[in-house]
Amino acid sequence: MKDYSIDRLRNIAFVSHSGAGKTSLAEAMLYVSKGINRLGRVDDGTSTLDYDQEEIKRQISIDLALAPVEWNEHKINILDAPGYFDFVGDMIAALRVADGAVIVVCASSGVEVGTEKAWAYAEQYNTPRVVFVNKMERENANFSRVVEQLQSMFGPKVVPVQLPIGNAQDYQGHVDLIQQKAYLWDNNEVKVADVPAEMASEVAAAREDLIEAVSVTDDELMMKYLEGEALTDAEIESALAVGTKTGDVVPVFCGSATANVGITELMNYCIQCLPSPAEKVNAGIDTKTSEEVEIKPDDASLNALVFKTLADPYVGKLTLFKVLSGTIKSDSVVHNVSRGRDERIGQLFVIKGKEHIPVSHLGPGDIGAVAKLQETNTNDVLSVKGSTIVAKGIDFPKPVMTMAAQPLAKGDEDKISNGLARLAEEDPTFTVEKSVETSEILISGLGDLHLEVMCSRLHRKFGAEVKLSTPSVPYRETIKGKMKVEGKHKKQSGGRGQYGHVWLEIEPSSGEGGDELEFVDNIFGGAVPKQYIPAVEKGIRETMEEGILAGYPIVNLKVSLFDGSYHSVDSSEMAFKIAASMALKKGFVDANPVLLEPIQNVCITVPESFMGDVMGDLNKKRGKILGMEPKDGNQLIRAQVPLSEMFNYAIDLRSITQGRGSFTMEFSHYEELPQQLAEQVIAARKQEEA
Repeated sequence: MKDYSIDRLRNIAFVSHSGAGKTSLAEAMLYVSKGINRLGRVDDGTSTLDYDQEEIKRQISIDLALAPVEWNEHKINILDAPGYFDFVGDMIAALRVADGAVIVVCASSGVEVGTEKAWAYAEQYNTPRVVFVNKMERENANFSRVVEQLQSMFGPKVVPVQLPIGNAQDYQGHVDLIQQKAYLWDNNEVKVADVPAEMASEVAAAREDLIEAVSVTDDELMMKYLEGEALTDAEIESALAVGTKTGDVVPVFCGSATANVGITELMNYCIQCLPSPAEKVNAGIDTKTSEEVEIKPDDASLNALVFKTLADPYVGKLTLFKVLSGTIKSDSVVHNVSRGRDERIGQLFVIKGKEHIPVSHLGPGDIGAVAKLQETNTNDVLSVKGSTIVAKGIDFPKPVMTMAAQPLAKGDEDKISNGLARLAEEDPTFTVEKSVETSEILISGLGDLHLEVMCSRLHRKFGAEVKLSTPSVPYRETIKGKMKVEGKHKKQSGGRGQYGHVWLEIEPSSGEGGDELEFVDNIFGGAVPKQYIPAVEKGIRETMEEGILAGYPIVNLKVSLFDGSYHSVDSSEMAFKIAASMALKKGFVDANPVLLEPIQNVCITVPESFMGDVMGDLNKKRGKILGMEPKDGNQLIRAQVPLSEMFNYAIDLRSITQGRGSFTMEFSHYEELPQQLAEQVIAARKQEEA
């Protein structure tokens, strides 16, 4: 692959709603540019970028995929991001390292939830973008309707640069509004012709709208336009490029990726309108002073941001990075500033789907990969020793759905935990932990499909199978009443006997001090010798860990040891420990015991139109609404909801809000479980034990 200077590079993220045709568009670009000699299809499982078995099986993109396209003496690094909500982390990573974006919209489906999300993330990263209306040959395709939706949703800066000639089965090609030429699709060839006579007035009106939109980018052009002077094609093209890069204009193109129509023109406009990495300054932090700094592409020092890690079955761990400044070379040593470790760089690659093309070096603005780095993970920064500058990383969404992963075969526990840990290294939106309380392996992700795919990969890559189930709720036990109770352990059967005798007062603790047990020694006159008092406390603590009501740990307990007796020969620490345990078990059930359930603080962001439905659903889940406030054009609902009601909330919220809602949650406190539900939990627990 040729060397390209930074001004001839374009890093472009392809983003959209799932199924709009991003991968097919990338495939068409590779084919047109002769990067591949056969046009693959997603539906057939033959596309270059959807090569993972899960992607082929499900016919959706799951991982961020890369492809370099060489066109008109430029290199376009395509970052094909998944559109499905469960894999939004890769869309965010793509937009973080891209310098421009193509938002792909289906001509028949129009603007969908994924389109809105892609647009919002592009806005967040201030990424210049163009829109490609794909699948123009599909039934019900309607370019005008799609443009109206885009303008209604995102404003008048969305403006067509092309108009289709026909829609759906009548689609023949398009008219370029700047060049005022028709590009007709004829037996897999594109022919240039004059604008069809019947479209003349429509083209003239659309061109006028385009000129009005781009003229705002330059004061001289604006004056010229207002004075009624005609703008030249070159002036319109130049203003379009400026407006696209500043975000004042979002040009709309049309075509068909699978029929290979409109691809050449889109690539030309991407090179012309979307910025090179030379035009982007990256934000960084000086770790020494904690001050914000700028990382400029022409800085001599190496600064490369790792935006994805892959577990490749053939080459092992594969690290994908963008060179923000400086040059990285094969067979060299770099310094991981994020971890303070040196890393040996072996062979550098440029990635085209699953193909790895070796290169000797990668300069500023370029994107590549290296295998088998020992310490480096996603969001780390590779630089030179002594550097204290790190680029700002990618703000990945936190997992919102947790399931318990149960081994299907005995003895697979180590294989499962190692495999899941490797998968979590690959994907920052996927986490794994072992519950101390329930001993379950808990895996968390962005949705049910996300977790399902991870389990499938665990089986395929690491040979271990798990079954997913709803996690156990970590309930707690406590009491509301007060009780004095006696515990006596007396055993005499030849030889030395056992004798321990205590009187305890048990009651709810004040909750101050943060300890689960408040133990008070109120013994006077040596009724229980001092050397046995620690054994009494130990017996209580061990019983609290095991639980009494339903086997859950006991909390918020105050126990006072106020009387007892001992035997000069038969008493022992063990005897007093048993006596204390007996007393607690006997007194606990008579002191109005209750179950406590974990309550989560939940923050839900939804469009206002879904507020009523979301709040109604929270009420059904025994939630308490704490407040509402506007946030970025949406509404933020703050609530407290029992954990037991939240395990499938990611699915519920997506269903209620058509995918537009999002939420975060964290543990708040424990609250008493209603009696009826407590009885069900206790009965279920006893059945398990039986």
